[in-house]
Amino acid sequence: MKLHHTTTQQYQTVTAYDTDGVEINLKRFSRSLFMLPEVAPVDWPVASFETLAADDFASLDAQRPDVIILGTGARQRFVHPRLIAALTARRIGVECMDNQAACRTYNILMAEGRKVALALIFDAPSA
Repeated sequence: MKLHHTTTQQYQTVTAYDTDGVEINLKRFSRSLFMLPEVAPVDWPVASFETLAADDFASLDAQRPDVIILGTGARQRFVHPRLIAALTARRIGVECMDNQAACRTYNILMAEGRKVALALIFDAPSA
């Protein structure tokens, strides 16, 4: 799906997405990543939803967002509360949804001026 250009283009904006990847400001990504409106996409070393660990959220915590939109892949899945306990203790919300819903939600919250992080999981190709 292609998304429309808005005045938020000076920020990291999802400009398109499909089942295999995402475009951030017209640049294509097909690996797990995270970003904030003012922080360019960074590789997130998460090979799959099943391999998520509490340490995977430390890099997100360091950015101090108000909320993290977690794209869990092609379908919505929920992380175990122990994995995000450190974030919850700091009052950082984590909302889990499929990647496409996560992209749409991130753009809306970012356009509202919220300090939102987007973390997307794209399963690594199997060898």
